[in-house]
Amino acid sequence: MKRSGILNAELSGVLATLGHTDLLLVVDAGFPVPRDAHRIDLALAENLPDLRTVLDLIADELVVEGVVRAEDVPTHNPRLDAWLQERFTGAEFTTRPHAEVLGGLARQAKAVVRTGAFEPWGNIGLYCGVDAPRWFGRKDIVVPEEYASKL
Repeated sequence: MKRSGILNAELSGVLATLGHTDLLLVVDAGFPVPRDAHRIDLALAENLPDLRTVLDLIADELVVEGVVRAEDVPTHNPRLDAWLQERFTGAEFTTRPHAEVLGGLARQAKAVVRTGAFEPWGNIGLYCGVDAPRWFGRKDIVVPEEYASKL
């Protein structure tokens, strides 16, 4: 039996397939997941599981280089935005129009993870990165400019 981390087989498997720049979308209970998306449905009941718990567990297993959320999040759900900024320190934060998160961004995602969250604007995209010190930490390697500050 797996000792720790994410126990859901489908989610754990998808996380293992993600590579640099891949997008994983973690969404609330009401998100309109596209029919052709790789949907991982974790929702059991209202706020089971909640958005922050799922994001927190995923963050423990992924290198997150970028976080994208609806442009409404900073003003309309500032607690969520503050939590994201604290949890994903060092990631680049961007916003998109809410309609784009529901449409175009969902179609770009390698997988969409549906939580039970009743969280306004609770749809968060995570762009995968690389562990810069492990990839570029040797003396004989030229470090790309975008990773120099992470060494």
